[in-house]
Amino acid sequence: MKITLVTVGKIKEKFYTDAISEYTKRLSRYCKLDIIQLADEKTPDHAGEVLERQIKEKEGERILGSIKDGAYVIALAIEGEMLDSVKLSEKIDSLGIGGTSQIVFVIGGSLGLSDAVLKRADYKLSFSRMTFPHQLMRVILLEQVYRSYRIICGEPYHK
Repeated sequence: MKITLVTVGKIKEKFYTDAISEYTKRLSRYCKLDIIQLADEKTPDHAGEVLERQIKEKEGERILGSIKDGAYVIALAIEGEMLDSVKLSEKIDSLGIGGTSQIVFVIGGSLGLSDAVLKRADYKLSFSRMTFPHQLMRVILLEQVYRSYRIICGEPYHK
């Protein structure tokens, strides 16, 4: 299985890059992992609704341009479905058993995802109704994907 993270914005903090590197290393025994980091648009303070929509659309075009046909797309969206770790592992496992060869997780920029990206998504996943920094969400997502593979393989992992 190939797992791809399509993300908007750069990671600047070393502690995030260290955590991402650690989970990338851990995941290498379970799947092929690819992280695509796309440029974000600068959002001026007090940007209006129209400008924010335009920014999300520009970022959305970049996101959609990096998703290959046939990939199963899971968009991280606050309005998505909340799963526990076991249910996420079951989803990943059932996709693989069903013949899906690539899962693309999409993490938007600070304004979220465009309507076009949400429409392209095969599934919308929410980790919480709270808002998290998109850099931190990469770490949380990678940890949960790693936890999922541990569960799928029947390997111990702390609860």
